[in-house]
Amino acid sequence: MQIIKSIQNRIYEIRGERVLLDRDLAVLYETETKALNLAVKRNLKRFPNDFMFQLTKEEFEALRLQIETLENSNSLRLQNETSKGRGGTRYMPYAFTEQGVAMLSGILCSDKAINMNIAIMRAFVEVLKILLRQNDMKEQLKELREKIGEHDVQLNQIYDAMENLLDETAAQRKWEDRDRIGFKK
Repeated sequence: MQIIKSIQNRIYEIRGERVLLDRDLAVLYETETKALNLAVKRNLKRFPNDFMFQLTKEEFEALRLQIETLENSNSLRLQNETSKGRGGTRYMPYAFTEQGVAMLSGILCSDKAINMNIAIMRAFVEVLKILLRQNDMKEQLKELREKIGEHDVQLNQIYDAMENLLDETAAQRKWEDRDRIGFKK
């Protein structure tokens, strides 16, 4: 269960998708990010854009700031490896959707990779369950607000009716207490 919590903490939402970054997958599979990305590049046909995509600088900066805030850490490296040519340009990390992670199980055949893929799939399922529960709770809260709103309207109508009755009673008492004018018996 601890490993699933660890994996859940590495799942981010980017472009409306829940994803794992290549560097996090490399840590989980106990391999280098470069080796993971090379295996993916050798099998690129298996990874369409909805399975894997490369982050833009803006997405990465937003994610880095989010992670720093959550972990209160010094910084997040762009990636474990940098290229050797052209002045050491850094690559933006790749993000793998749930389907992309499942596809990784077909190209990474070590026992560690197989066991980790099973744990990752379980983590994605747990995240989905949490989101479904959250959505259900949001719906219930919305219904409750609507009911409270209806009751507020009804209570205000009752209060208004009670005030009108009290005003009529007060007006009636004042009428009876008045001195009568005209003929007295």
